Amino acid sequence: MSLFWRIFALNAVVLGTATALLLWAPVTVSVPVLLTEAVILVAGLGVMLIANAALLRIGLAPLDRLTKLMTTVDLLRPGQRLPEHGSGGIPELIRTFNAMLERLEHERAASSARVLLAQEAERRRIAQELHDEVGQSMTAILLGLKRAADEAEEPLRGELHQAQEITRESLDEVRRLVRRLRPGVLEDLGLVSALTSLTTEFATHTELRVVRRFDSGLPTLDQEAELVLYRVAQEALTNVARHAAAGRVEVSLRHTDGTVVLAVADDGRGTGVAREGAGIRGMRERALLIGATLDVTSQPQAGTRVRLTVPVPRKQ
Repeated sequence: MSLFWRIFALNAVVLGTATALLLWAPVTVSVPVLLTEAVILVAGLGVMLIANAALLRIGLAPLDRLTKLMTTVDLLRPGQRLPEHGSGGIPELIRTFNAMLERLEHERAASSARVLLAQEAERRRIAQELHDEVGQSMTAILLGLKRAADEAEEPLRGELHQAQEITRESLDEVRRLVRRLRPGVLEDLGLVSALTSLTTEFATHTELRVVRRFDSGLPTLDQEAELVLYRVAQEALTNVARHAAAGRVEVSLRHTDGTVVLAVADDGRGTGVAREGAGIRGMRERALLIGATLDVTSQPQAGTRVRLTVPVPRKQ
């Protein structure tokens, strides 16, 4: 039975019941209408409306669930579906909506993959240009300043030494940016070494206490999964430095039940509700690329915890 005929049948039941009561009940309507007759008619109308509302509420309950899901669904949290039960055309409507959600999730994942791959390619290009062009130019400037300082007299020599220090600090900053844009240690030495280097540099620049807990004998992951784990850890540490007001950060990497779990937890102020800013949504998009699950919890005065669970592919 279609939704139209379902609603029609519910209204027919109510109106048919009201008509039967008018035909066989010992009630008459005078002209002019008496007060008692008016009270009976109004009471009957009220009962009829209440019964109609109750039947419609029951009949349209699946649509209410569908509407609620439509207003709360998030494509970055895949797997949200409605059970396909009910009668009439409602199950078909729910099946169509679930199929639309699945298609949108696949399209969102595919488009996010293209965007993130393009971002990584652009990061590598910019890092290469910074290393080859800016880095070499600043190195040449340092050498020129050194030669000039060696031949100069005071007080010009002191000023040249000061310019050398400023240039050297700028060169160190360029190299740090290159490492953030293109984690060469990840490609050369692997995930654990890359995370160790990342957390060491983070502790140096933020003066926060960083605790590392990395399991030994981690399973082999593909390059894409390692890059996602690295970028999520990088973004989580950036959020800690910017927003947490923390004094201690713990970064752990564990292997359990066929998964690799990365966790970044701080002892900062927390919020009670993890705000879904651009950083967290970016982490969710990266997690979708490799079929991973990202959980973010934040408690007031207890800090924030970012947990990324990556499935380990089974050996054939």
